[in-house]
Amino acid sequence: MKKLLILGAGTAGTMMLNKLHKELDLDEWQLTIVDQYRTHYYQPGFLFIPFGIYKKQDVIKPKYDFFPSGVNVIFNEIDKVVGEENKVLLKGGQVLQYDFLIIATGTQTRPDETPGLTDQLWRKDIFDFYTVEGALALHQRIKNFEGGEFVLAITEVPFKCPVAPIEFVFLADAYFTKKGIRDKVNITFVTPMAGAFTKPVATKMLSQLLEEKNINVVADFYIERVDNENKQLVSYDERTVPFDLLTVVPVNMGNDMVERSGLGDDMNFVLTDKYTLKSVKFDNIFVIGDAANLPTSKAGSVAHFAGEILMENLLSAMEGRPLTAKFDGHSNCYIETGFGKGALIDFNYTTEPLPGTFPLPGIGPFGLLKNTKVNHYGKVLFRWIYWHILIKGKELPIEADMKMAGKKRVES
Repeated sequence: MKKLLILGAGTAGTMMLNKLHKELDLDEWQLTIVDQYRTHYYQPGFLFIPFGIYKKQDVIKPKYDFFPSGVNVIFNEIDKVVGEENKVLLKGGQVLQYDFLIIATGTQTRPDETPGLTDQLWRKDIFDFYTVEGALALHQRIKNFEGGEFVLAITEVPFKCPVAPIEFVFLADAYFTKKGIRDKVNITFVTPMAGAFTKPVATKMLSQLLEEKNINVVADFYIERVDNENKQLVSYDERTVPFDLLTVVPVNMGNDMVERSGLGDDMNFVLTDKYTLKSVKFDNIFVIGDAANLPTSKAGSVAHFAGEILMENLLSAMEGRPLTAKFDGHSNCYIETGFGKGALIDFNYTTEPLPGTFPLPGIGPFGLLKNTKVNHYGKVLFRWIYWHILIKGKELPIEADMKMAGKKRVES
């Protein structure tokens, strides 16, 4: 029997497992998925926990809930991939052979990479919201925050869900306004980027919104260390930003096993052909989701769109045919802006987010680069779509390739 092995049972890995279970002949193929952890997290929901919008039970479910019958599930830590021998070594000495391998080990936060970040103020006045533990601890601190310098800082790019930090400061503005203390809170958005986002047109729209909400932006700030004693961020060029309550997007890196396997870049993201989604080192290894070093967003929508391309190319590889399907880097993200409104961006490798309507030209119902209540409902609805459609590998009425229909080209 031929063996297809998936490393990682997060969003991308679980989605691909379900797609392959429907597509492959299970009398011919054995499907195995490996993951270290048994709990599945709805990571976009972490954003809402600090402000009391979601609770822990809203963002976690057992991974077994999403595995189809007839697949081999192994909960163990991955040591490394030995690509030359078509095998994966697990902790404890277990060896798994494969004919084809999908790496979907995602990305992980590494607060230890920033000096001072996890010192005496960690989870007291310094927090992250990219883990459920951090989001819950931050919720308790925000409830008791009575005013001062409220800072959100991005340490380094890339990081997963790149719109989440800007959503966070928008939600903070709404939270403190409703609490009646917004005039006592100075909100600052600190980023190593040149502006609010990486693309000019979107940056212009989001910057205007930040200005309207009286949220300060400190751009081109590369954090060298966190000074716990003086409660300030220190950049490599010795600029400082003071804080009373600091929320940080830590350095994101790929799984350590990628480094041990010799498959990745210096951030442990797997070197991947951005069009075919095949490893640049081995023809029978494919990569999906945040684990890949693709020049696009690390987001669930990217994994969904890329999954259709990966499926087509994987089946071609299994049958010895050329890989003709090409991923265009399609990404689609709702941006929660507070007070029951939201924005939406849709872009790919070559086309930046543009204004217009989505998914139907001229009809919508969602507005691209517009701040509307309908877009907020799209964000809220996505949690149901995630649990019931996306990770179950079902089809969505949105094509994998980004379409220009409904978009308007503008000067940035």
